[in-house]
Amino acid sequence: MASSSGQTRYRYPRRRAVGAAALLAVIGVAGCEQAERVQDHFRDRTPYEAYADGLAKAGLLQTALGQEWIQASLRAVDQALEVSLPFQEEGFIAADKPTATAYRVHVSRGQRLTTKITLASDEGTRVFIDLFRVPENPEDPLRPVLSVDSVPGDFQYEPWRGGEFILRVQPELLRGGRYRVVMRLEAQLAFPVEGHDERAIQSGFGAARDAGRRRHEGVDIFARRGTPVRAVSAGVVSRVQVTRLGGKVVWVRDRTRNASIYYAHLDSQVARPGQQVQIGDLLGFVGNTGNARTTPPHLHFGVYRRGEGAVDPAPFIRRPRGELTALTADLARLGSWVRLTDEGIHLRSSPTLRSPVIRQLETHNAVRVLGASGSWYRVALPDGSSGYVAARLTELADEPFETRVASTPELLRAGPDDASPLVAEVEEGTEMPVLGTFDRYLLVRARDGSSGWLGVDGLRP
Repeated sequence: MASSSGQTRYRYPRRRAVGAAALLAVIGVAGCEQAERVQDHFRDRTPYEAYADGLAKAGLLQTALGQEWIQASLRAVDQALEVSLPFQEEGFIAADKPTATAYRVHVSRGQRLTTKITLASDEGTRVFIDLFRVPENPEDPLRPVLSVDSVPGDFQYEPWRGGEFILRVQPELLRGGRYRVVMRLEAQLAFPVEGHDERAIQSGFGAARDAGRRRHEGVDIFARRGTPVRAVSAGVVSRVQVTRLGGKVVWVRDRTRNASIYYAHLDSQVARPGQQVQIGDLLGFVGNTGNARTTPPHLHFGVYRRGEGAVDPAPFIRRPRGELTALTADLARLGSWVRLTDEGIHLRSSPTLRSPVIRQLETHNAVRVLGASGSWYRVALPDGSSGYVAARLTELADEPFETRVASTPELLRAGPDDASPLVAEVEEGTEMPVLGTFDRYLLVRARDGSSGWLGVDGLRP
């Protein structure tokens, strides 16, 4: 279901036993969204779901700690931080409090999402990595498309159609540590003409041909005659032909993507029918055979998918732009409480000045650093909300900026609200060093060195 903020709330896909009716539904279903709904009936449990089931069987899921672990995972997905790719972040997950982190990214058709995750933690810590597709219908549940429970690791996912995806990182109960996540976009296919890139494309998909009687079912990549044409993916050469339109052509069947790759107007062909090819294998050479005899030499490159026909191949061979931003924020502050050094600092939805502002913060507001990306900190506010602030606008909340005195006996609590667990009792007249603020509460240090929150009304200068 959709939240009031417009974000999609995570619900578990319901899985039923497979039967004849479900099989018929798979055969008769139309449309990607419907097909994915049916597939939810057939998939195995993810490692995360299996672990949650194990907690339930052990009676731990009904405990406060177990419920907090589940709620942390749901909250992370619901409040997933929108980031642009490429992206890297070093994050901190506390072992004493169940938490999770989620990132929302856009992956276009023809692109591959690559994710590398490393972990600095106790040996044997399980970390659940789940990638979800955000459905077009907000009433549908998020759909797991990749799920693992081991790091470090390199993970790849190629959606056939573009869309929004959410990557969640969550360790098992009572485990934590520091991790680094690096996400990039790549083209799913290699470029077919040696020594060239998408700048050599001069005629795009869908352009009119034969006075509008047909449409261009590929892209034309111009290069000198005899330039090598190479396989863009692994597959099997299904046809090597000479046709009226394409001249000398080669077809390669890409079983991984359920697609046929078409190379036309070749000057000569090297590939042979039935040949197994790998990325970069020579298939032929650029020419202008077939109906391209009156044009400069070029490769007509096409992608056809069963049940869909010709699709625009340009997104599959276009290299995504953008460079990975270096981590310059002080990583020593990960997991620490910091306070803001200025008034009106913006909490943003992603680590860039162009991102939406979630809320405005005040001087000395205390926040906990959960991650670092570029020159930004990802922080958690005491009320559980999170976002990014510029690292240069923070300082460690380890030394007091003022001292207050308890005007009456007070209760020091773990959070800035009266429902938070009790930390200690504070006697009237006790001096309390103030480390930070949030709403009508102050983060103070007790005599034993512990810290907690007191209402501002119970303290005087």
